[in-house]
Amino acid sequence: MDERAVEAALNKVRPTLIADGGDVELVDIKDGVVQVRLTGACSTCPMAQLTLKMGVEKAVKADLPEVKEVVAAYKHEAAGC
Repeated sequence: MDERAVEAALNKVRPTLIADGGDVELVDIKDGVVQVRLTGACSTCPMAQLTLKMGVEKAVKADLPEVKEVVAAYKHEAAGC
């Protein structure tokens, strides 16, 4: 599994996220776990975890069955985090 394949899978859910004012960015791929960051409106949405699991993860796993899980990467905004 390479970065291009994961990006292609993410591109399938991007239009839905963008329509809601958000997006998704690939952060890392390691041992079958894809780490992404929800951005824009999706980053602060109370439904973000559901979007991640039922939207993003489902789409990625449909294209790449070798993916074990899609998890959120969090941007540390505060100093010292």
